[in-house]
Amino acid sequence: MACPRLIFLILIKFFILQTALSSSWQTLSGKPPAVIARGGFSGMFPDSSSQAYQLVNITTSPDVMLWCDLQLTKDGVGICFPNLNLDNGSDVMTIYPNYKERFSVDFTWKELSDVKLARGVLSRPNIFDDLSSILTIEEVAKLTASGLWLNIQDSAFYAQHNLSMRNSVLSLSRRLKVNFISSPEISFLKSMKNSVKPTVTKLIFKFLKQDHIEPFTNQSYGSLAKNLSYIRTFSSGILVPKSYIWPIDSALYLQPHTSLVTDAHKEGLQVFASEFANDFVIAYNYSYDPTAEYLSFIDNGNFSVDGFLSDFPVTPYRAINCFSHVDTKGAKKQAKITILSKNGASGDFPGCTDLAYERAASDGADILDCNVQMSKDKIPFCMSSIDLINSTNVIETSFRNLSSVVSEIQPRSGIYSFSLTMSQIQTLKRKSTISNPERDWGLFRNPRNNKAGKFLTLSEFLFLPNHYSSLLGILIEVENAAYLVEHQGISVVDAVLDELKRANNNQQNKTSARTILIQSTDKSVLMKFKEKNKMNHDELVYRVDKDIRDVEDSAVRDIKNFAGSIVIRKNSVFPYKGFFIFKKGPNVVSKLKSSGLRVYVETFSNEFVTQEYDFYEDPTLEIDCFVRDIQVDGIITDFPATTARYRKNQCYGKFDLPDTGELRTLGNPMILAPAEAPYPLLRISDVTEPPLPEVRSQTPASSPSKAEEKAIEVPFAFIAMAILVSFFISV
Repeated sequence: MACPRLIFLILIKFFILQTALSSSWQTLSGKPPAVIARGGFSGMFPDSSSQAYQLVNITTSPDVMLWCDLQLTKDGVGICFPNLNLDNGSDVMTIYPNYKERFSVDFTWKELSDVKLARGVLSRPNIFDDLSSILTIEEVAKLTASGLWLNIQDSAFYAQHNLSMRNSVLSLSRRLKVNFISSPEISFLKSMKNSVKPTVTKLIFKFLKQDHIEPFTNQSYGSLAKNLSYIRTFSSGILVPKSYIWPIDSALYLQPHTSLVTDAHKEGLQVFASEFANDFVIAYNYSYDPTAEYLSFIDNGNFSVDGFLSDFPVTPYRAINCFSHVDTKGAKKQAKITILSKNGASGDFPGCTDLAYERAASDGADILDCNVQMSKDKIPFCMSSIDLINSTNVIETSFRNLSSVVSEIQPRSGIYSFSLTMSQIQTLKRKSTISNPERDWGLFRNPRNNKAGKFLTLSEFLFLPNHYSSLLGILIEVENAAYLVEHQGISVVDAVLDELKRANNNQQNKTSARTILIQSTDKSVLMKFKEKNKMNHDELVYRVDKDIRDVEDSAVRDIKNFAGSIVIRKNSVFPYKGFFIFKKGPNVVSKLKSSGLRVYVETFSNEFVTQEYDFYEDPTLEIDCFVRDIQVDGIITDFPATTARYRKNQCYGKFDLPDTGELRTLGNPMILAPAEAPYPLLRISDVTEPPLPEVRSQTPASSPSKAEEKAIEVPFAFIAMAILVSFFISV
């Protein structure tokens, strides 16, 4: 017969599981997952600094717990510091240069009073270094209402220095509210098991990398993850690197999730996931969207972790409260914002391909865009650049000899669309990579889709609304029109109008029932469409192709005469220097909107280096600022899914917006970059242009010979060798 204690434990487990099943949350308790701020908001400020801890309360809520890596000084004072060695994360080397290594046990608390904290991750901002002092655990406790999570990483090390981490923690737990105590050392947790009340303080076993060895058992942490019933004998839960749950292969793609969370819950163990930060590279499956990553751990239909340990706690906090359990199809749109694609969903597929447009439409874009280019035989098609080198393998073909410098378009040489016929262009292959605007930062977009999709002619593009009922319309972008008319005898305006007329005459095409927008940086182009096709203001979009600080009233009036919408850059709204926003100047968007213009802003991307630090490197927070604070009408993005999810925000308008421009003022004045000259005004002289000329009659271009019709691919190695040979001959 089973002992009463065993029966009681079984009943408790059954009750916990039933509670979780009856809740919308698949956590062990059935309650929403917890958020633990690792060292405070350590993604922004130095880990364990007063600024980092205070920012947590400003951006989230008192429910978010503060994490403290507890270290002990020589005189037994408990301090919060992320590492056993003080060298990484402080200026201790400057204060005490004569030590080979500097550990907390080498100094008394008084001796550490002059040491200042610094960033531990060198890619993070340095302007907050050397401003904050090391804090005692008591000082950190005063900064939180929800309690603390103490992490004890090296109790054995302190024992070697005649300091008892166990006694220190017990003393602290009697004086402070300690919710969780974690450690990767089983011996330490076992020593604490009978000394804390599990209803007050939970013991958590922290897993290190799978191949690391746990000293008490002499087993790897990976093998211990398969023996959860043993873990349950001395802890209430586990803290694991996120890869234990969602493994990632060497190519940075997700593998199928493990059963760890489900298995742990069956044992009555809570599961907390760690190693989350907005500025870490994540699996390509998430499209650089940190909120999407968090949701995969709590809203996947199979399991939910019980909490997150994060350097950027605002992101998981909002993921849990605002974006989980949302019916993506049936949920009402809370934010009134138009989503315009940038070359389709070009963050996930090669821009201006059928797959990029398909993804953009399915991800929630309202308007698909086509950047029109012209072939030599005057066929309009969609491509992100007039220079074929940017989007195709043309430089590796026999067409490479068509390279030339066209100063009216760009200063460097290129191979331009108007130099090849459409049939020749169609022989080209996709360039070997998706457009990677943040390549210099080592951030690359979904490589598995590098060569996916095919380019569309404008005629094919105009039929896309027939396939996606959710689309409100399309946008056709026209650039370089004056050059094409004057130097190539090609009227891109006439070519676009012909295709629109042809599409409208086609009974199977419903494009005419949708909005059709024409966009250009040239007033003369928009005036030509207005003149030739009787297009009204609402169909014409003027794009400003430089950063501006304000717009002259006369320029606003002039734009209003020929366009109903205007596109400006993000920097024109929030000017920045060194990834920090300066105090906002005139509200350009408000001024433009008050004149009756709709304002679209570009380009919103997910990569963390594209957001200023004021937005905490979170693309969703950035969008929120532009929508609620600035009240833009539309967002132009290469990742439409992020904005589409934002529109169905369950707590829209309930959270405070970041106080943009304030972070920079908190920085070290000795490190801050000097102020730069402000962006220029947009003046009426910048807008005014001569009329677009008509095409002069020219002798028709001769048809290409069969030998010219198809590109001959030349191996890259051969090209490189030819260049080297020509170099040595010239020498």
